[in-house]
Amino acid sequence: MALGLNKILISSTNTNTPGAYWQLTTLSVPTAGVVIPAGSYIAFPAANISISAVSAYNTTTNVATWTTVTLANVGSTFLVSDGVNVAANATTAGTLTLATVNGGQNVSGTFNAS
Repeated sequence: MALGLNKILISSTNTNTPGAYWQLTTLSVPTAGVVIPAGSYIAFPAANISISAVSAYNTTTNVATWTTVTLANVGSTFLVSDGVNVAANATTAGTLTLATVNGGQNVSGTFNAS
């Protein structure tokens, strides 16, 4: 997960490898739903999994109103999560694949041959 999208591009790298720009991650989504970690993502379509966000919050009763922003099996071209107010929900437990800028893997060296 990378909150900033800046990254030095390195030629000839594959997803999820040191120095790669593209990082795929799989999120297990139970029927109770799961909060999407903070970050900026592309969400790929997944059967029975929708994405919702808090559209209103009642401070008197401490109740959040969740609204579906992406239907099941549709995906999202750009998804931003704060790690609290965006969730994936499943009618049948499954997995959601998210793509983000690789912010967690270090490059293997400086000026490596490609």
